[in-house]
Amino acid sequence: MQRVLVIGLDPVRIPGWDPAPVVAAIARGQARFAEHGLEADLCLVAPDDAPEAAIVEALTAAEYDCVVVGGGIRKHEPLLELFETVVNLVHRHAPGAEIAFNSTPDDTADAALRRLR
Repeated sequence: MQRVLVIGLDPVRIPGWDPAPVVAAIARGQARFAEHGLEADLCLVAPDDAPEAAIVEALTAAEYDCVVVGGGIRKHEPLLELFETVVNLVHRHAPGAEIAFNSTPDDTADAALRRLR
């Protein structure tokens, strides 16, 4: 069974908005991995909470075939430095893993499948 790590923003830890729709979308997205016979782990971080350590811990906890970097990290311009850090951490700590990028939490499995097939 192929294994995927999803790195994204933790919607519950971002102040000023209702996280419920994103939490529900993440759950739907995670359920789709099982439908495709993939095992998926989540690493959800808050940008203001030194996320590097949590990301390294997740990357080294298992051997991953693919790492998906979420759109919340990738698309939000103020998080460009975090995005660069995530990509370099994946390169350093999971050099054999494919790297994929989702558009929404719902299409995370599709992003991984593009790289795994």
